[in-house]
Amino acid sequence: MSRLRLTLGVLAASVASAVSAQETALLWGDLHLHSSYSTDAWTTGNRTVTPDLAYRYARGLPITHPTTGAKIRISQPLDFLALTDHAENTGVDTLVERSDELLSSTEGGQALLDLVAGSPNWRGVMGGLRGAGDGAATIRRDIGTDLVKSSIWSEEIAAAEANYRPGEFTTLIGWEWTAMGEGGRNLHRCIITNADGVSGNTFIPLNNSDTQIPEELYAYLREQSERTGVDFIAIPHNSNLSGGLMFDVVDSGGRPIDAAYARERAVWEQLVEITQTKGTSETAPEIAPTDEFAEFEIRRKLLAGAPTVPAAADYVRSALLRGLAFQDSIGANPYRFGIVGSTDNHTGTSTVDEAAFLGKLAVDATLVMRYQPQPRPIFPAWEMSASGITGVWATENTREAIFAALKRKEVYATTGTRIQLRVFGGFSFEAVDESADDIATIGYAGGVPMGGDLTNAPRGEAPRLLIHAAMDPLSGNLDRVQVIKGWVDEAGEAHERVYDAAWSGDRRLAADGGLPPVGNTVDLATGRYSNSIGVPQLRAVWQDPDFDRGQPAFYYVRVLEIPTPRHSLYDAIALGIDVAETGQAATIQERAYSSPIWYTP
Repeated sequence: MSRLRLTLGVLAASVASAVSAQETALLWGDLHLHSSYSTDAWTTGNRTVTPDLAYRYARGLPITHPTTGAKIRISQPLDFLALTDHAENTGVDTLVERSDELLSSTEGGQALLDLVAGSPNWRGVMGGLRGAGDGAATIRRDIGTDLVKSSIWSEEIAAAEANYRPGEFTTLIGWEWTAMGEGGRNLHRCIITNADGVSGNTFIPLNNSDTQIPEELYAYLREQSERTGVDFIAIPHNSNLSGGLMFDVVDSGGRPIDAAYARERAVWEQLVEITQTKGTSETAPEIAPTDEFAEFEIRRKLLAGAPTVPAAADYVRSALLRGLAFQDSIGANPYRFGIVGSTDNHTGTSTVDEAAFLGKLAVDATLVMRYQPQPRPIFPAWEMSASGITGVWATENTREAIFAALKRKEVYATTGTRIQLRVFGGFSFEAVDESADDIATIGYAGGVPMGGDLTNAPRGEAPRLLIHAAMDPLSGNLDRVQVIKGWVDEAGEAHERVYDAAWSGDRRLAADGGLPPVGNTVDLATGRYSNSIGVPQLRAVWQDPDFDRGQPAFYYVRVLEIPTPRHSLYDAIALGIDVAETGQAATIQERAYSSPIWYTP
């Protein structure tokens, strides 16, 4: 695990608490993972990787795979992990398995135990209750009491406390609120807290039985925060599967978004998950036809597998653009997100290694399972992405410091590789600054980091981004650094453009602004590739060539690696089949996405 420790100058104004005259470290973690306590994880084969084992795996300790029985160990330990088990019936399958007194002491709980005892092929509470007949209501009542929920929640917290190693490994207490729109359209949020073991036990996670309405989630978070002093971040995930709902122009009741709604949403939804196993939520070719790299790990299916056509409300870039338009029209921005990436694996294992991807579900772990699945899982491994991970610039590896970095949005996502990325925005950076060994001192003294704000551009000056990107030593060289700009013109219309800011080799921009491809060294017969193309580092001071100081805008950086093998190619080689039989691409260009920097006139 590499570390970057840079002495900071003064950090310019930020949404959360400022960091000044201190050191920061680049820490890597997963903000979205499920253990056997999630009912769908248990149903799909993960009956053994408990919250404790999930944390132990992330720390680098070996555990046993839940379906194969093999010893497994993460290739690079994480620095932090938020276990986000579904709040709906959390841990009930585990209670059934151990015939817990919490169940046997109630009418519905005992009925559930009897139901399981009479069903040798019982596949878990999530599916089993559908066939429970007239007793289902009683079972649901008694397994959904506050006593049951708080007992399981305390076990989750105890696992987090047992594995918290301040300065070495941080556990963040959280859960997933699994709301669904009509037709199974995804409206899920992962809730991350700064709670410790004591304060975490002062509330019970909200679940989708309590409400399916996002506004009621925000009200719950506000109520609990005011009551307990715990702070929360709600992170939308898989907006690509929302069927046009996640980043709409109306609220959940169909009313046009107003300033009060926008401000309340912005308080809690300060981050968005841009990449994970179920695909990329940055943008799509149907929405951004001029972006040559928009077609990347796009899943055009809803959660249950129904086909869906990408819509603007499904993708992060479009949401950022809509946010600017709302800021312009109503004076508040509901979609002012920092960018994170996570796995959403249901195996209890944070795996993003293309060469050793364990799949999203435990039932899809082996090559035999993947090649001749019986029955076919809802999320086949070859359709899944070995993604993603979050990079956090934090003052130390503690709950307080990591949560503060998340709040100020000094964070970024990658699709799994550990590309090191620094981005600062300002008006006075000079070309010579890109060659500095310590850009943090220059960046903080002269501007704001990713997630920050610029305003009131000096006359004749345009925003400049100071960018340093370095390759993951265990992955491919870097192809290029791009700046994605979004802005709103005087008529209130939103626009976007992708700029190539730095690139490898002696390629030249064409008249239309396009840059030739970097090439591809992947040998499809062996899965080997060469870092003979691309470069280990890219640096730039990029200045907006189309700046209008009266137009609100955002800028985020996208870094692309050279092509490397996708996990589907590694599997095809191992199986001795043509990679085309997997139905997936042989190679990918791994990438990083910075949190935006906003400009407000």
